[in-house]
Amino acid sequence: MVFIRESSQAAEAVGELARGNQEPNKMANFKGHALPGSFFLLFGLWWSVKYPLRHCWKKRLLGARQQMPKFFNRLEFIEGVLKVFFAFVGIMAEQFVPDGPHAHLYNTKDQVWVKLMNWQHSTMYLFYGISGIADILSTSPLPVPQGLDRLCLSFALFVEGFLFYFHVQDRPHLDKHIHSLLLVAVFGGSASCFLEVFKRDHAVLELFRSSMAILQGTWFFQIGFVLFPFSGKEWDQELHDNIMFITMCFCWHYAVSLMIMAANYTFVWIGVQRYIARQSGDMEINLLKISKSNDVGSQKALLQDSEEE
Repeated sequence: MVFIRESSQAAEAVGELARGNQEPNKMANFKGHALPGSFFLLFGLWWSVKYPLRHCWKKRLLGARQQMPKFFNRLEFIEGVLKVFFAFVGIMAEQFVPDGPHAHLYNTKDQVWVKLMNWQHSTMYLFYGISGIADILSTSPLPVPQGLDRLCLSFALFVEGFLFYFHVQDRPHLDKHIHSLLLVAVFGGSASCFLEVFKRDHAVLELFRSSMAILQGTWFFQIGFVLFPFSGKEWDQELHDNIMFITMCFCWHYAVSLMIMAANYTFVWIGVQRYIARQSGDMEINLLKISKSNDVGSQKALLQDSEEE
């Protein structure tokens, strides 16, 4: 009995040691959910303006046989640079914070893994960095296959969903459910990007991906508010009504995402129309000035001819 008791105490000590090396992790607080949520929300809002702008511009100007402005390619390049920068900052933040693993994966002394949560987040940021590199290469004069940037972004989203699927094992029901709803937005965006590999510059697919990114960003904030409330009583993790409400709340988040997409599309369309009208008005004014100058010149020529006669 003494031997069994000592063995159980030793096992508990090893378990506590292993948990001590795994916790706390950066995602286990509100800030840890707000940081990636801000990144996805920022990119989603940017895409909800960029893709309608390109689509409206192409629809209005290509009919007049005008070429697309070159700054759209520059925007793709800048977006790729930002992806690489954010991925690098994310990896550095996950690895070299005071309680981070500091690039140590396994502790040979205690024979335990070191901060696997941080390593998973670093892996996620790594693939988004690869996506940014693919964006940069796609805008370069190198012979890069068309669709490589979309394929790498699809892989990055798939890896994120794959990691998060095994990220919440053995957690309370509400915690698992609210994170599983996040997978809908992640895998939905991944599927949309994969279709864009074969349907390049498809407006509907691009808008759908943008809505998934906005949904993913706002849902990260919702997870933080539910699991780490600022004030009041904590949510009951096992109450079924809470799970039903969170599911309904997820649908509301997507409804808000669609309204944001519709509003941005409307504002972009109005802006493009006004810009084209202003440009056409300036062209008409210039043509009138040219015609008037030509009329004045012809009148002067006629007067000179009459005087000579």
